[in-house]
Amino acid sequence: MSHPFDYSNKRVVLTGAYSGVGAALLDVLAELGGPEVIALDIKKPEGKISQFIETNMGKEDSVAAAIDAIDGPIDVLFNNAGIAATHPVEDVMAVNWLGLRQLSEGLLPQIVKDGAIANTASIAGGQWPGHLQDVLDCIAIDDRAEFGGWCIEHKERIGDGYAFSKECVQVYTMKSARATLASQVRTNSVCPAPIDTPLLPDFNKTMTEKTMNWTIDQIGGTIASPRDIAMTLAFIGSDGSRYVNGVNLNVDMGFNAFMTTGQLDFSGLA
Repeated sequence: MSHPFDYSNKRVVLTGAYSGVGAALLDVLAELGGPEVIALDIKKPEGKISQFIETNMGKEDSVAAAIDAIDGPIDVLFNNAGIAATHPVEDVMAVNWLGLRQLSEGLLPQIVKDGAIANTASIAGGQWPGHLQDVLDCIAIDDRAEFGGWCIEHKERIGDGYAFSKECVQVYTMKSARATLASQVRTNSVCPAPIDTPLLPDFNKTMTEKTMNWTIDQIGGTIASPRDIAMTLAFIGSDGSRYVNGVNLNVDMGFNAFMTTGQLDFSGLA
């Protein structure tokens, strides 16, 4: 008997499936009915997939080729691929933001009624309310050359690219949700706290190990596992979240709740 979280007989597209959250999501989806999975990544995943399309999400031509290679209906698009700020800022913005938007808009016509787009953002992107107009201006730029110029002009705002790219994903999730709803497709994101993935050492370098450890300490001392985040992604892609749209769901063991209500202890950062 089917259930609201059943993925059997569904067809999904998953970026960043090779490792970390993406690899864990392959396992979770297999447990939830084993849908047909089309995986997009620079390396072929070891998990159960139906099709692998070698894709560099930071390259416009590569993403376009992947879109062309995907035929037929799609039930869920999981935009999970991402890189840390150990890479050049232009690559971070391209993979984490531009590729995600290009794939979402390119595949939207193929996503079925009551389908879903599930983005992997980050709590690092939660500072957008303080400069919302900048983020809106950024995500409104379609031309990549113009986008590059905007980034140069706003380099102080963009910083190393990681947090700002995730701000773009969060704001885009909310803004695009109305357009995708017109196609009867829901768009949401998950915003994780630090995750114990192969990218963790990179984040320790760019955000400092002290800051990462402090964040983890503030939420009870336990770091999220890839499976923790994968299960939440599976939820927002499933029929179990059929009335959830335009939401950036913090998956952070309460970190943002504690920050909002003044319960964080900042002495550990001194």
